[in-house]
Amino acid sequence: MRKTVTASLICTLLTIATHQPLAKPRPYEITENREPCADYTALRKPHFGDTHVHTTYSFDANSQDTRTTPLDAYNFAKGGALALQPYDDNGAPLRSIKLAKPLDFTAVTDHSEFLGEMLICNTPGSDGYWHPVCIAHRYVPSLSQLTFAGYSFLTKRRWGFCGDEAENCYARHRDNWQNIQADAETAYDRSADCTFTSMVGYEFTGTVGEGSNLHRNVIFRNDKVPAQAQSWIETPSAAALWEGLQKNCVDALPGCDAITIPHNSNLSSGLMFATPLLETATPPDIKLTRELALRRARWEPLIEVVQHKGDSECDTRAGWEDDKFCAFEKLPYDSFGGKKSGIQGSWPFLLAEKILGARPTAVPGAGSYIRWALKDGIRQQAELGSNSFKFGLISSSDTHISAPGLTAEKNHPGHGGAGMGARDSVPKGFPDELEFSPGGLAVIWAEENSRDALFSAMQRREVYSTSGTRPILRFFGGWEYDDQMCSSSSMVADAYANGVPMGSDLPPDGDGETPKFIVSALMDPGTANDPGNPLQRIQIIKGWHKNGETYEKVLDVAGGDNDAGVDLNSCNTYGSGHQQLCSVWEDKAFDPGETAFYYARVIENPSCRWSQHICVAAKVDCADPHTVPEDLAGCCAAEHRPVIQERALSSPIWYTPTD
Repeated sequence: MRKTVTASLICTLLTIATHQPLAKPRPYEITENREPCADYTALRKPHFGDTHVHTTYSFDANSQDTRTTPLDAYNFAKGGALALQPYDDNGAPLRSIKLAKPLDFTAVTDHSEFLGEMLICNTPGSDGYWHPVCIAHRYVPSLSQLTFAGYSFLTKRRWGFCGDEAENCYARHRDNWQNIQADAETAYDRSADCTFTSMVGYEFTGTVGEGSNLHRNVIFRNDKVPAQAQSWIETPSAAALWEGLQKNCVDALPGCDAITIPHNSNLSSGLMFATPLLETATPPDIKLTRELALRRARWEPLIEVVQHKGDSECDTRAGWEDDKFCAFEKLPYDSFGGKKSGIQGSWPFLLAEKILGARPTAVPGAGSYIRWALKDGIRQQAELGSNSFKFGLISSSDTHISAPGLTAEKNHPGHGGAGMGARDSVPKGFPDELEFSPGGLAVIWAEENSRDALFSAMQRREVYSTSGTRPILRFFGGWEYDDQMCSSSSMVADAYANGVPMGSDLPPDGDGETPKFIVSALMDPGTANDPGNPLQRIQIIKGWHKNGETYEKVLDVAGGDNDAGVDLNSCNTYGSGHQQLCSVWEDKAFDPGETAFYYARVIENPSCRWSQHICVAAKVDCADPHTVPEDLAGCCAAEHRPVIQERALSSPIWYTPTD
């Protein structure tokens, strides 16, 4: 059944429910000392945030451009201004940026690998400040990818200024780790207002071979965290990371807990979903066990779909030719080592290739994408009895300029990274590599904006991903949903009472019923200066396992093809669309003997990509070469994608046969 929601249901979809008495016990463990939030919603509401943020503490942030601490990043997330280059002769910024809408939560995740080195290199008078590697980091920041990451990731060693046993860098590492915790504490609103939640975290920068990405963001539940952030240099695998978190956090510190969130499987050369025991570019010949699958599922309940360096859902070039929406923000290479342009194509990297050998450029294969992993997970479930890829879906920015939530396509300043800063705005050229994007957002359905509530929702996977806009998406599954629930004022309450939300398992089927799914979406209203874009359609993606094989199907369940489009000469949008969509969809092809998953995908009407906004502002006309400056030649390149369709993806709902 398809039905458009009436305006009277907007409040229901937003789950504005009666506030509960503050004395009422929360439905999750309380591990922190704080006032209960006055704004408590039993049926939960969406909290928008960013769990992937870098500041000047990260080795690949441009030290000449990113002069900000985690506290600056948190202040930006809360609506404050952030200074960007260029700076005047006295070091004062000449421009700044602000979010159109503040975030509800943020986790700063600076790279753990060189926290100590960054403090030494950026602190005048410290031992090592004038070491050549530190000088290069400050004045030729693109070299840091080679001098820090290239050297240490390959050799598992640190530079001499760290000391014979790296004691200098370990000491400064602990200092910076304390700074990170202190800034998170300062930013956290522990009052009953609960206006903003900061989460302590870091990035574990696992890398094998010539830049195959095994990175994970580590997010802690509260302020009880280990004395040191684990590093890839000393921790040889993802499994070793989890072992360390169990030993140094869960077992050693009462109240300590954490999750790890993998990202950029599109840059992993297909290795992100190999065994978590992997330590080199060659996976060990180790058979997956039920225990190892359960361990991965425990530590990695979420995965990042969209971020600054592309989308990792699926790819029309890798077996999804029939799903046109898989051609979204795709990179043309499958590892950092496969990139042949921009920063990775600059002379330090070309020199490294001469020494180490060049890796051929290759587009990512199917095994680099999350939909492949979701399908392989239900195969594991059917054959092994456990699913190591039971991922909830979120997105984030991966900003390297301390700008969490800066995901708007208009006026995108670039997110930096690899030593590249946010450059001058139009018409002086693109502020970022053309294939990169502003990134996405993480959305968490929780009762209140506190660390315990948000972390509990992340563990149960009641989260969803957006590509940067803010539509509101709900997804439920059950056996007894009424076909008319979209028009019911008690839809959300009934959906919880008679089924499960996104991220959950369908309860066992007791009466030979077929499952029904409720999916509803509200468009991002945007702001007065930049209204949101209407919705085009909602889809449900189903994957299932049958007779040793996995299958998938994409179904439109609300909305569909329309006359919407965008004028590429002005970036003005036109055509029809929907402010809200809702559907109760029944899987009439359901087989109770087949393991399956379902997730929802909401697609907005077409709009201009960030790069096209710059081309339009510069009055580039590809039919007239005189209007195309050299630094904006990309506007007319064959690979330029001027139009995008923003989207949101729910976490899946899984079904497992009772036998």
